Amino acid sequence: MNLKPNREDNIELNLTPLIDVVFLLLIFFMVSTTFEKQATLKLQLPDSSAQAKVQDQKSITIGIDAKGHFYINDRQVVNTSLATLKVALQKVTNGKTDMVVTLRADAKTPHQSVVTAMDAASQLGLVKLSIATLQTQ
Repeated sequence: MNLKPNREDNIELNLTPLIDVVFLLLIFFMVSTTFEKQATLKLQLPDSSAQAKVQDQKSITIGIDAKGHFYINDRQVVNTSLATLKVALQKVTNGKTDMVVTLRADAKTPHQSVVTAMDAASQLGLVKLSIATLQTQ
């Protein structure tokens, strides 16, 4: 007489529904995520609330119009290359490196033109650089 029944319980865990749920959650979060556009910056330059300082030393004014043309002390430079700007600055400074350079750029000037003017002044040893802006009311 066998009082204990011969039962073998095979417990199996089916992972297929669990994997399906995880995939659905992954798809839901991927679709519902919003992506920001980092490249859309709206800038309005140049404006400043700082007071203008009076320059007591002899200064050089480098003007840059909206198209990127350079003007040194209100005289236009022949072209927009770095070498030409350096030669024009060298003629104005006569080799002096203690002069103050004031950079007056239009608000719509390409950034490369401003960097080129700063680079030309730096290569000639002109380290006293100021950028002219409009004072906001």
